Amino acid sequence: MIWLIAEDETDILSLLAMVFEAWGHKPLPFPSGQKVWDWLDNIESGSYAGDIPDFALMDIRMPGKKGNEVANRMRTIPALKNIPLVLMTAFSLTDSEKLEFQTRDGVDAVINKPLPAFDVLQSTLNKIIQNKSLDQSGVNQSL
Repeated sequence: MIWLIAEDETDILSLLAMVFEAWGHKPLPFPSGQKVWDWLDNIESGSYAGDIPDFALMDIRMPGKKGNEVANRMRTIPALKNIPLVLMTAFSLTDSEKLEFQTRDGVDAVINKPLPAFDVLQSTLNKIIQNKSLDQSGVNQSL
């Protein structure tokens, strides 16, 4: 699987890319929301010939476009509209703010930084991906 990562903190981006690769996934890293936005322009114009990710993990607050803005746009692109999208943030969010990201922007989950231990993170992300797959097959199951 190809996992998109959008994170403006270089150390976190590099660490997540290495961890995802260790888990057997091909990382597709972006250092900002704006870089993902530009990449989406290429997908929509038909000039992108690379692989499309199966999953995306994005920081909310990044330079240029925010993670939720990128997620919202991804939901309008046929090749990306059904992939599991997870946002991460170091800021405290209320349940209603998290729900707004889910309903308005099509985000499947919001997780907090600091990120949990890697085994817990792997389990959490796999469960989100599994639940998204079940939802698309008509089975509704919560985290």
